[in-house]
Amino acid sequence: MTAPTSASLALACDLIARRSVTPRDAGCQSLLGRRLAAAGFRVESLPFGEVSNLWARRGREPPLFVFAGHTDVVPPGPLEAWTSPPFEPTLRGEFLYGRGAADMKGSLAAMVLACERFVADHPRHPGSLALLLTSDEEGPAVDGTARVVEALRERGEIATWCVVGEPSSRDRLGDVIKIGRRGSLGGQLRVRGHQGHVAYPHLADNPIHRATPALAELAATTWDNGNEDFPPTSFQISNLQSGTGAENVIPGELEAWFNFRFSTAVGEQALRERTEAILARHALDYELTWTCRGEPFVTSRGALIEAVIGAIHDCTGLDTRCSTEGGTSDGRFIAPTGAEVVELGPVNATIHKIDECVRIADLDHLVHIYERTLERLLLPDRTGR
Repeated sequence: MTAPTSASLALACDLIARRSVTPRDAGCQSLLGRRLAAAGFRVESLPFGEVSNLWARRGREPPLFVFAGHTDVVPPGPLEAWTSPPFEPTLRGEFLYGRGAADMKGSLAAMVLACERFVADHPRHPGSLALLLTSDEEGPAVDGTARVVEALRERGEIATWCVVGEPSSRDRLGDVIKIGRRGSLGGQLRVRGHQGHVAYPHLADNPIHRATPALAELAATTWDNGNEDFPPTSFQISNLQSGTGAENVIPGELEAWFNFRFSTAVGEQALRERTEAILARHALDYELTWTCRGEPFVTSRGALIEAVIGAIHDCTGLDTRCSTEGGTSDGRFIAPTGAEVVELGPVNATIHKIDECVRIADLDHLVHIYERTLERLLLPDRTGR
Protein backbone atom coordinates (compact mmCIF):
# COMPACT_ATOMS: atom_id res chain seq x y z
CA MET A 1 0.00 0.00 0.00
CA THR A 2 1.26 3.47 -0.81
CA ALA A 3 1.67 5.90 2.07
CA PRO A 4 -1.59 7.54 3.24
CA THR A 5 -2.05 11.05 1.88
CA SER A 6 -4.10 12.56 4.72
CA ALA A 7 -4.44 12.34 8.48
CA SER A 8 -7.94 10.84 8.24
CA LEU A 9 -6.78 8.19 5.78
CA ALA A 10 -3.77 7.31 7.95
CA LEU A 11 -5.93 6.87 11.04
CA ALA A 12 -8.54 4.84 9.15
CA CYS A 13 -5.79 2.54 7.87
CA ASP A 14 -4.39 2.09 11.38
CA LEU A 15 -7.84 1.09 12.64
CA ILE A 16 -8.60 -1.29 9.76
CA ALA A 17 -5.31 -3.12 10.37
CA ARG A 18 -6.57 -4.14 13.83
CA ARG A 19 -8.58 -7.39 13.67
CA SER A 20 -11.44 -6.23 15.85
CA VAL A 21 -14.00 -8.88 14.93
CA THR A 22 -16.89 -8.50 17.36
CA PRO A 23 -16.66 -8.39 20.35
CA ARG A 24 -12.90 -7.81 20.16
CA ASP A 25 -11.60 -4.24 20.12
CA ALA A 26 -7.99 -5.19 19.27
CA GLY A 27 -6.58 -1.95 20.65
CA CYS A 28 -8.68 0.46 18.59
CA GLN A 29 -10.09 2.26 21.62
CA SER A 30 -6.67 2.62 23.25
CA LEU A 31 -5.34 4.22 20.06
CA LEU A 32 -8.25 6.66 19.83
CA GLY A 33 -8.27 7.29 23.59
CA ARG A 34 -4.64 8.41 23.56
CA ARG A 35 -5.35 10.93 20.84
CA LEU A 36 -8.42 12.24 22.62
CA ALA A 37 -6.57 12.54 25.91
CA ALA A 38 -3.92 14.61 24.17
CA ALA A 39 -6.73 16.92 23.00
CA GLY A 40 -7.94 17.48 26.56
CA PHE A 41 -10.60 14.78 26.89
CA ARG A 42 -11.11 12.84 30.11
CA VAL A 43 -10.94 9.24 28.88
CA GLU A 44 -12.58 6.32 30.71
CA SER A 45 -12.61 2.62 29.96
CA LEU A 46 -16.00 1.09 30.83
CA PRO A 47 -15.76 -2.66 30.16
CA PHE A 48 -18.74 -4.94 30.67
CA GLY A 49 -18.20 -8.67 30.30
CA GLU A 50 -15.86 -9.25 27.37
CA VAL A 51 -16.89 -5.99 25.71
CA SER A 52 -14.64 -2.93 25.57
CA ASN A 53 -16.29 0.48 25.88
CA LEU A 54 -14.78 3.96 25.95
CA TRP A 55 -16.23 7.25 27.15
CA ALA A 56 -14.23 10.42 26.47
CA ARG A 57 -15.55 13.85 27.42
CA ARG A 58 -14.21 17.38 27.20
CA GLY A 59 -16.07 19.96 29.27
CA ARG A 60 -18.53 19.63 32.12
CA GLU A 61 -21.37 21.97 31.20
CA PRO A 62 -24.41 21.41 28.97
CA PRO A 63 -25.24 21.17 26.18
CA LEU A 64 -23.49 17.84 25.61
CA PHE A 65 -22.69 16.77 22.04
CA VAL A 66 -21.77 13.08 21.59
CA PHE A 67 -20.22 11.22 18.68
CA ALA A 68 -21.14 7.52 18.98
CA GLY A 69 -19.65 4.58 17.15
CA HIS A 70 -18.28 1.05 17.30
CA THR A 71 -14.82 -0.38 16.85
CA ASP A 72 -15.97 -3.97 16.21
CA VAL A 73 -16.53 -5.33 12.73
CA VAL A 74 -18.31 -8.37 11.29
CA PRO A 75 -16.25 -11.43 10.33
CA PRO A 76 -14.61 -11.11 6.91
CA GLY A 77 -15.98 -14.33 5.46
CA PRO A 78 -13.84 -16.45 3.11
CA LEU A 79 -10.43 -14.79 2.91
CA GLU A 80 -9.79 -16.16 -0.58
CA ALA A 81 -12.79 -14.20 -1.88
CA TRP A 82 -11.18 -10.85 -1.02
CA THR A 83 -9.13 -9.11 -3.70
CA SER A 84 -6.74 -7.98 -0.95
CA PRO A 85 -6.58 -9.24 2.67
CA PRO A 86 -9.44 -7.76 4.72
CA PHE A 87 -7.20 -6.54 7.55
CA GLU A 88 -4.49 -5.09 5.31
CA PRO A 89 -5.80 -1.64 4.35
CA THR A 90 -5.29 -1.28 0.62
CA LEU A 91 -5.61 1.68 -1.73
CA ARG A 92 -6.87 0.90 -5.21
CA GLY A 93 -7.91 3.77 -7.43
CA GLU A 94 -10.14 6.17 -5.49
CA PHE A 95 -10.99 3.69 -2.71
CA LEU A 96 -9.64 2.35 0.58
CA TYR A 97 -10.40 -1.37 0.99
CA GLY A 98 -10.60 -3.39 4.18
CA ARG A 99 -13.09 -4.78 6.69
CA GLY A 100 -14.59 -1.84 8.55
CA ALA A 101 -13.59 0.80 5.99
CA ALA A 102 -17.21 1.95 5.71
CA ASP A 103 -18.72 0.33 8.81
CA MET A 104 -17.39 2.18 10.66
CA LYS A 105 -13.69 2.79 11.08
CA GLY A 106 -13.69 5.51 8.44
CA SER A 107 -16.29 7.37 10.49
CA LEU A 108 -14.29 6.88 13.71
CA ALA A 109 -11.21 8.39 12.11
CA ALA A 110 -13.25 11.34 10.88
CA MET A 111 -14.86 11.88 14.30
CA VAL A 112 -11.54 11.99 16.13
CA LEU A 113 -9.95 14.29 13.56
CA ALA A 114 -12.99 16.59 13.70
CA CYS A 115 -12.75 16.76 17.50
CA GLU A 116 -9.03 17.45 17.42
CA ARG A 117 -9.44 20.27 14.92
CA PHE A 118 -12.47 21.78 16.62
CA VAL A 119 -10.73 21.83 20.00
CA ALA A 120 -7.54 23.27 18.51
CA ASP A 121 -9.51 26.10 16.89
CA HIS A 122 -11.90 26.64 19.84
CA PRO A 123 -10.14 25.56 23.05
CA ARG A 124 -12.67 27.46 25.18
CA HIS A 125 -15.75 26.21 23.38
CA PRO A 126 -19.02 26.31 25.33
CA GLY A 127 -20.79 23.14 26.35
CA SER A 128 -19.22 19.68 26.26
CA LEU A 129 -17.98 17.33 23.57
CA ALA A 130 -17.79 13.54 23.98
CA LEU A 131 -17.26 10.23 22.20
CA LEU A 132 -18.91 6.93 23.12
CA LEU A 133 -17.29 3.86 21.56
CA THR A 134 -18.13 0.17 21.95
CA SER A 135 -16.94 -3.19 20.61
CA ASP A 136 -20.43 -4.73 20.87
CA GLU A 137 -22.51 -3.19 18.09
CA GLU A 138 -22.17 -5.93 15.48
CA GLY A 139 -22.81 -8.65 18.07
CA PRO A 140 -25.53 -9.10 20.70
CA ALA A 141 -25.36 -5.38 21.64
CA VAL A 142 -25.99 -6.20 25.30
CA ASP A 143 -22.80 -5.09 27.06
CA GLY A 144 -21.99 -2.14 24.84
CA THR A 145 -23.74 1.16 24.29
CA ALA A 146 -26.85 0.06 26.20
CA ARG A 147 -24.82 -0.54 29.39
CA VAL A 148 -22.72 2.60 28.98
CA VAL A 149 -25.76 4.82 28.46
CA GLU A 150 -27.34 3.44 31.61
CA ALA A 151 -24.14 4.01 33.62
CA LEU A 152 -23.90 7.57 32.31
CA ARG A 153 -27.56 8.22 33.07
CA GLU A 154 -27.04 7.14 36.69
CA ARG A 155 -24.40 9.83 37.15
CA GLY A 156 -26.35 12.51 35.30
CA GLU A 157 -24.48 12.58 32.00
CA ILE A 158 -27.25 12.93 29.43
CA ALA A 159 -26.55 13.80 25.81
CA THR A 160 -28.30 16.75 24.21
CA TRP A 161 -27.32 15.78 20.68
CA CYS A 162 -25.75 12.61 19.28
CA VAL A 163 -24.32 11.86 15.84
CA VAL A 164 -23.86 8.13 15.20
CA GLY A 165 -21.27 7.37 12.54
CA GLU A 166 -23.19 4.57 10.82
CA PRO A 167 -22.80 4.51 7.01
CA SER A 168 -26.00 6.36 6.13
CA SER A 169 -25.23 7.64 2.63
CA ARG A 170 -26.67 5.95 -0.44
CA ASP A 171 -24.88 7.18 -3.57
CA ARG A 172 -22.84 10.19 -2.42
CA LEU A 173 -21.53 11.21 0.97
CA GLY A 174 -24.26 13.15 2.78
CA ASP A 175 -27.11 12.45 0.37
CA VAL A 176 -29.03 10.60 3.14
CA ILE A 177 -29.04 10.90 6.92
CA LYS A 178 -30.97 8.63 9.26
CA ILE A 179 -33.20 10.44 11.74
CA GLY A 180 -34.75 7.32 13.26
CA ARG A 181 -34.98 3.56 13.00
CA ARG A 182 -37.71 0.96 13.06
CA GLY A 183 -38.04 -1.35 16.03
CA SER A 184 -36.93 -4.98 15.81
CA LEU A 185 -39.01 -7.77 17.36
CA GLY A 186 -37.94 -11.36 16.80
CA GLY A 187 -39.81 -14.60 17.45
CA GLN A 188 -38.60 -18.20 17.71
CA LEU A 189 -41.56 -20.49 17.09
CA ARG A 190 -41.48 -24.23 17.82
CA VAL A 191 -44.50 -26.20 16.55
CA ARG A 192 -44.93 -29.70 17.91
CA GLY A 193 -46.46 -32.63 16.01
CA HIS A 194 -46.03 -36.40 16.15
CA GLN A 195 -43.35 -38.22 14.20
CA GLY A 196 -44.41 -41.13 12.04
CA HIS A 197 -44.12 -43.00 8.76
CA VAL A 198 -45.21 -41.12 5.64
CA ALA A 199 -47.22 -44.19 4.59
CA TYR A 200 -49.33 -43.92 7.76
CA PRO A 201 -50.17 -40.21 8.08
CA HIS A 202 -53.22 -40.99 10.20
CA LEU A 203 -50.84 -42.24 12.90
CA ALA A 204 -48.77 -39.05 12.87
CA ASP A 205 -49.30 -35.29 13.04
CA ASN A 206 -47.21 -33.32 10.54
CA PRO A 207 -46.07 -29.99 12.07
CA ILE A 208 -45.12 -28.66 8.63
CA HIS A 209 -48.68 -29.10 7.39
CA ARG A 210 -50.01 -27.65 10.63
CA ALA A 211 -47.79 -24.58 10.65
CA THR A 212 -47.79 -23.63 6.97
CA PRO A 213 -51.28 -22.00 6.90
CA ALA A 214 -50.50 -20.02 10.05
CA LEU A 215 -47.16 -18.82 8.68
CA ALA A 216 -48.83 -17.88 5.40
CA GLU A 217 -51.42 -15.83 7.28
CA LEU A 218 -48.73 -14.07 9.28
CA ALA A 219 -46.85 -13.24 6.09
CA ALA A 220 -50.01 -11.89 4.42
CA THR A 221 -51.22 -9.79 7.35
CA THR A 222 -51.15 -5.99 7.17
CA TRP A 223 -49.88 -4.97 10.58
CA ASP A 224 -50.23 -1.23 10.07
CA ASN A 225 -50.09 1.34 7.28
CA GLY A 226 -47.03 3.19 8.55
CA ASN A 227 -47.04 6.95 9.07
CA GLU A 228 -45.26 10.08 7.92
CA ASP A 229 -41.99 8.89 9.48
CA PHE A 230 -42.04 5.15 8.77
CA PRO A 231 -43.15 2.65 6.13
CA PRO A 232 -45.61 -0.09 7.15
CA THR A 233 -44.38 -2.76 9.54
CA SER A 234 -42.80 -5.76 7.80
CA PHE A 235 -42.88 -9.43 8.80
CA GLN A 236 -40.22 -11.81 7.48
CA ILE A 237 -39.50 -15.49 8.15
CA SER A 238 -35.72 -15.81 8.34
CA ASN A 239 -35.19 -19.47 9.28
CA LEU A 240 -37.34 -22.58 8.78
CA GLN A 241 -36.20 -26.01 9.93
CA SER A 242 -37.88 -29.39 10.14
CA GLY A 243 -37.42 -32.99 9.09
CA THR A 244 -35.07 -35.84 9.98
CA GLY A 245 -33.23 -35.99 6.68
CA ALA A 246 -35.18 -39.09 5.66
CA GLU A 247 -37.76 -38.96 2.88
CA ASN A 248 -40.12 -41.44 4.51
CA VAL A 249 -40.41 -39.88 7.97
CA ILE A 250 -43.00 -37.32 9.04
CA PRO A 251 -41.12 -34.98 11.39
CA GLY A 252 -42.20 -34.36 14.95
CA GLU A 253 -41.28 -30.71 15.16
CA LEU A 254 -40.88 -27.53 13.12
CA GLU A 255 -38.90 -24.44 14.09
CA ALA A 256 -39.43 -21.05 12.48
CA TRP A 257 -37.61 -17.80 13.23
CA PHE A 258 -39.25 -14.55 12.17
CA ASN A 259 -38.77 -10.84 12.63
CA PHE A 260 -40.92 -7.72 12.68
CA ARG A 261 -39.40 -4.38 11.70
CA PHE A 262 -42.05 -2.16 13.18
CA SER A 263 -42.93 1.50 13.16
CA THR A 264 -44.33 3.88 15.72
CA ALA A 265 -47.76 3.13 14.25
CA VAL A 266 -47.94 -0.11 16.24
CA GLY A 267 -46.59 -1.27 19.59
CA GLU A 268 -44.55 -4.35 20.48
CA GLN A 269 -47.34 -5.73 22.68
CA ALA A 270 -49.92 -5.44 19.92
CA LEU A 271 -47.67 -7.38 17.53
CA ARG A 272 -47.22 -10.13 20.08
CA GLU A 273 -50.94 -10.40 20.83
CA ARG A 274 -52.01 -10.44 17.17
CA THR A 275 -49.38 -13.06 16.31
CA GLU A 276 -50.43 -15.33 19.16
CA ALA A 277 -54.10 -14.92 18.20
CA ILE A 278 -53.31 -16.16 14.68
CA LEU A 279 -51.37 -19.14 16.01
CA ALA A 280 -54.20 -19.99 18.40
CA ARG A 281 -56.77 -19.76 15.60
CA HIS A 282 -54.85 -22.47 13.73
CA ALA A 283 -54.88 -24.72 16.82
CA LEU A 284 -51.14 -25.20 16.93
CA ASP A 285 -49.30 -26.92 19.74
CA TYR A 286 -46.44 -24.47 20.02
CA GLU A 287 -43.88 -22.59 22.08
CA LEU A 288 -42.94 -19.02 21.18
CA THR A 289 -40.00 -17.03 22.52
CA TRP A 290 -39.91 -13.29 21.87
CA THR A 291 -36.86 -11.00 21.72
CA CYS A 292 -37.19 -7.25 21.28
CA ARG A 293 -33.88 -5.77 20.14
CA GLY A 294 -35.05 -2.18 19.99
CA GLU A 295 -38.07 0.10 19.97
CA PRO A 296 -38.65 2.44 17.04
CA PHE A 297 -37.48 6.01 17.46
CA VAL A 298 -37.50 9.18 15.40
CA THR A 299 -35.88 12.57 15.97
CA SER A 300 -38.10 15.55 15.29
CA ARG A 301 -36.75 18.34 13.16
CA GLY A 302 -34.80 20.56 15.52
CA ALA A 303 -31.35 21.91 16.24
CA LEU A 304 -29.40 18.72 15.44
CA ILE A 305 -31.09 17.89 12.14
CA GLU A 306 -30.82 21.51 11.04
CA ALA A 307 -27.13 21.61 11.97
CA VAL A 308 -26.32 18.36 10.15
CA ILE A 309 -28.27 19.31 7.03
CA GLY A 310 -26.61 22.73 7.04
CA ALA A 311 -23.13 21.26 7.53
CA ILE A 312 -23.60 18.84 4.64
CA HIS A 313 -24.74 21.66 2.36
CA ASP A 314 -21.87 23.91 3.50
CA CYS A 315 -19.29 21.22 2.72
CA THR A 316 -20.75 19.43 -0.31
CA GLY A 317 -23.55 21.57 -1.73
CA LEU A 318 -25.95 18.63 -1.40
CA ASP A 319 -29.52 18.86 -0.19
CA THR A 320 -29.71 15.78 2.03
CA ARG A 321 -32.71 13.47 2.49
CA CYS A 322 -33.91 12.36 5.91
CA SER A 323 -34.73 8.65 6.22
CA THR A 324 -35.67 5.98 8.77
CA GLU A 325 -34.98 2.99 6.49
CA GLY A 326 -32.49 0.21 7.19
CA GLY A 327 -31.69 -1.96 10.18
CA THR A 328 -31.12 -1.13 13.82
CA SER A 329 -28.25 0.89 15.25
CA ASP A 330 -27.01 1.88 18.69
CA GLY A 331 -29.04 5.05 18.30
CA ARG A 332 -31.91 2.98 19.72
CA PHE A 333 -30.21 3.02 23.11
CA ILE A 334 -29.37 6.72 23.08
CA ALA A 335 -32.65 8.21 21.82
CA PRO A 336 -34.73 7.07 24.85
CA THR A 337 -32.60 9.33 27.09
CA GLY A 338 -34.15 12.33 25.34
CA ALA A 339 -31.21 13.06 23.06
CA GLU A 340 -31.71 14.17 19.47
CA VAL A 341 -30.04 11.45 17.36
CA VAL A 342 -28.89 11.51 13.74
CA GLU A 343 -26.84 8.95 11.83
CA LEU A 344 -24.33 10.30 9.33
CA GLY A 345 -21.55 8.33 7.70
CA PRO A 346 -20.10 7.07 4.40
CA VAL A 347 -21.82 5.36 1.48
CA ASN A 348 -23.22 2.01 2.64
CA ALA A 349 -23.08 0.05 -0.63
CA THR A 350 -20.31 -2.35 0.47
CA ILE A 351 -20.89 -2.75 4.21
CA HIS A 352 -20.67 -6.37 5.50
CA LYS A 353 -19.59 -7.44 1.98
CA ILE A 354 -16.45 -8.90 0.48
CA ASP A 355 -14.09 -6.06 -0.58
CA GLU A 356 -15.73 -3.49 1.71
CA CYS A 357 -14.45 -0.04 0.80
CA VAL A 358 -14.82 3.70 1.25
CA ARG A 359 -14.00 6.52 -1.15
CA ILE A 360 -10.73 8.04 0.04
CA ALA A 361 -11.83 11.63 -0.59
CA ASP A 362 -14.94 11.05 1.53
CA LEU A 363 -12.83 10.58 4.65
CA ASP A 364 -11.60 14.19 4.56
CA HIS A 365 -15.04 15.45 3.52
CA LEU A 366 -16.58 13.65 6.49
CA VAL A 367 -14.10 15.32 8.86
CA HIS A 368 -15.21 18.72 7.54
CA ILE A 369 -18.93 17.85 7.84
CA TYR A 370 -18.51 16.63 11.43
CA GLU A 371 -16.47 19.69 12.38
CA ARG A 372 -18.96 22.03 10.75
CA THR A 373 -21.78 20.33 12.66
CA LEU A 374 -19.96 21.04 15.91
CA GLU A 375 -19.52 24.68 14.96
CA ARG A 376 -23.19 25.09 14.10
CA LEU A 377 -24.33 23.58 17.41
CA LEU A 378 -21.72 24.71 19.93
CA LEU A 379 -20.78 28.05 18.33
CA PRO A 380 -24.10 29.27 16.90
CA ASP A 381 -23.23 32.97 17.25
CA ARG A 382 -20.27 32.49 14.93
CA THR A 383 -22.15 30.64 12.19
CA GLY A 384 -25.08 32.91 11.54
CA ARG A 385 -27.70 30.62 13.06
